[in-house]
Amino acid sequence: MHLSRKSFVLGVACVSWLVGCGAGPGDSNEFQDGVTPVVTDPGSTGDGTWMGEPVTEGCAPDAGSPLDGGSPTDAGSPSDVVFVKRLTRFHTSVGIAERAEDLSANPPEILVHDGASFLVIQGSAVPGGWRFSGVPEGSYYLSSGSRYVVTDAREVDIGDNRIGRPDTVHVETGNGGSMPLQLNLLNLAPWQSGTRLHLNSTQVEFQGEVSLFDVIPPGSTSLNTSAADFSSSVAMTLPVLEAEKGDRFYVNQVSPFPAGRTPDGRPLTFFSVERSLEVAPFDFVPDGFSPLPVTGRLMPAKVREFPIEWRLPTFAQWTSEVHPNAQPTSASFNVSPTPYGVDESWLGYAGELLTLRIPSGAIFDYTGRLKFGNPYPASWGVLSNLSFFYRVIETVPDGSGRSVALSATNGGFDTLDSVISGPVVPRVSPPRVLTIDGLKASTPREVGTASPVIAWEPPALGSPDSYRVGLFRYETDLGMTVPAGYLYVPGSIHQVRLPPDMLQPDSIYYLRVTAVSAPRYDVKRSPFKSADRMPHYNADAISSLFTTP
Repeated sequence: MHLSRKSFVLGVACVSWLVGCGAGPGDSNEFQDGVTPVVTDPGSTGDGTWMGEPVTEGCAPDAGSPLDGGSPTDAGSPSDVVFVKRLTRFHTSVGIAERAEDLSANPPEILVHDGASFLVIQGSAVPGGWRFSGVPEGSYYLSSGSRYVVTDAREVDIGDNRIGRPDTVHVETGNGGSMPLQLNLLNLAPWQSGTRLHLNSTQVEFQGEVSLFDVIPPGSTSLNTSAADFSSSVAMTLPVLEAEKGDRFYVNQVSPFPAGRTPDGRPLTFFSVERSLEVAPFDFVPDGFSPLPVTGRLMPAKVREFPIEWRLPTFAQWTSEVHPNAQPTSASFNVSPTPYGVDESWLGYAGELLTLRIPSGAIFDYTGRLKFGNPYPASWGVLSNLSFFYRVIETVPDGSGRSVALSATNGGFDTLDSVISGPVVPRVSPPRVLTIDGLKASTPREVGTASPVIAWEPPALGSPDSYRVGLFRYETDLGMTVPAGYLYVPGSIHQVRLPPDMLQPDSIYYLRVTAVSAPRYDVKRSPFKSADRMPHYNADAISSLFTTP
């Protein structure tokens, strides 16, 4: 995905289509009256320099990115002005649409640390976004909900990527993103234990798995049942399907295949698409009661076979950098489609093509040949996502005697061809020497400051383009940790002070600091949207549990 510089300021209601994406069969090349094609050029990532007190001074000021036609940060504007916009980028079969969102319901804030405390700067609404005045040169925090970006940019886009039409209507059915199905499917591959059905669309945000409540006899090649539900994997709402706008979805049969054995003799299995059907467009309004009709004849998908050499011990060798008490657990290798091509695609979940899971305790050099069926157009890309997992088991410091698993990952995503061009090995290792206010973060303790300084040293392997600091709070009622906030910082920064109110009193937390190697990720100007750009590799280091008074 190319980070584009627009030739005008987008108004709140404006939707602009980017050129370069062709229409699929039956698709219209027009979305609505008044859309304006724009020409894009590649963006650049500023590297900056970080020195001195955490997030207070020393970052080279951003030169700005003036837009032809007048931007709130154009030349002539005061140097203490910051313009924030939120452009949601919708990836569709006829192009890419950007919509400027209204920020007034949840306005962003800017925080500046003066060496002793944080100064909060409030902005105000302007056409196309939010304008802040009085922001000193150098770095500041930009908050968007529970996410904070440390940047010196004078213009920041806090938007993200979505799939499907921007005018899709989403409804709540009261079933948490699930609905009943009426299945009438023919020409399935013979049913096996472990066979699954997936439904996914790229016209609307609709991806998920089918739950079958009847026992399917082995070898069955047809399904005719209403004892089935669909569960969305992307949202708690469901889209309204509109035939005149080309809304349809794929029905993919995912089957198990043997993948060899672990050194201790355990059988390995991978799952991949074997047969598929793309249903014709039709109208449907989810209401939680009416079943979605899923009818048709599946056909064998075009098969691709490839070799893979996955050197799992090279991931396990970094275990002690994750945490002194960490243990390697399992690993997964996934292949999925990237709708409408690689360069301008949305890299979130758009369906499964292949999944291989290595069970816990199996650390060996895996070599094999895998295959998957691909029912999608040849113009689409194929993405590989790999993860090697670690965990630390710690006793919860609340007197309950319970234990909780703290998790970490080393992996990333890239095109499949790039990943398998050589042995699959880590591209970046975890940050080293993680500390909280100068003390080892791997030692459980009580943190007595409201805004502690989190610091680390660069990893031994790789040169991170950015870091992500994740904060996770232990929820007693759930018996597990949940995300409590994130900070995104450029790769030149190796310490950051937590902003006020990020830590709640009388609570239990742990930290996850992630080194990110992603040369096309512009964390300073487009921290959320450009995070989907390939290649993108990451490695975590984690703290022990700590408490607040």
